[in-house]
Amino acid sequence: MTTHLLPRTLFLGFFLLLSTTATAATEKLLAPQLVIENTSRALLGKLKEPDFASNKAKIHSFVDAAIFPNVDTVRMSALVLGKHWRKASTQQKKQFIAAFKNLLVNTYSTTFTEQFNDWTIDYLPLKLKAGDKTTTVKTIVSQSGKVDAKIDYAMVLRNDQWKIYDLKVEGISLVISNRETFSQMIRDSGSLDTVIAELEAKNKKP
Repeated sequence: MTTHLLPRTLFLGFFLLLSTTATAATEKLLAPQLVIENTSRALLGKLKEPDFASNKAKIHSFVDAAIFPNVDTVRMSALVLGKHWRKASTQQKKQFIAAFKNLLVNTYSTTFTEQFNDWTIDYLPLKLKAGDKTTTVKTIVSQSGKVDAKIDYAMVLRNDQWKIYDLKVEGISLVISNRETFSQMIRDSGSLDTVIAELEAKNKKP
């Protein structure tokens, strides 16, 4: 599969979900913002372990267990496939969700080999009314010597838990970028089944 999936700039957003420290006091953050902040603290604890950042198995396990329970992979998968989701069978949906999640976990895990240091994050004011089921957590991320980055997390309330279903880095959407990619892949291959098989094969590679 030669199509470039998941631009690395978008995975900066996932990395920052776990690696930044909020400048606002925790008690001033609302529930969707706390999802990001609390997960950040979990990673900061893991990074204190001497061999964590260089141990791929530990990283993969942590990403799967600590990050992705905060991601609505079903909603994300549906939005990524767009019109193809509506045409897909129940089995195809289940297979795509699993394959796409594994792709995200595998790709995200590789970001730990990158050097992201001295990040700080500002949470922009969030208006959340009683009964709201969706919201967008807007942040500005700063790093010494680099231009500030705007990262927005689209979130949905699912079973009383706020989960991320899309993120935008400087206006570039993870969902839209991948929708365009997968639409092209389905057109080129002729079927969703073929694309799922390609994803599953890609995920098996070391």
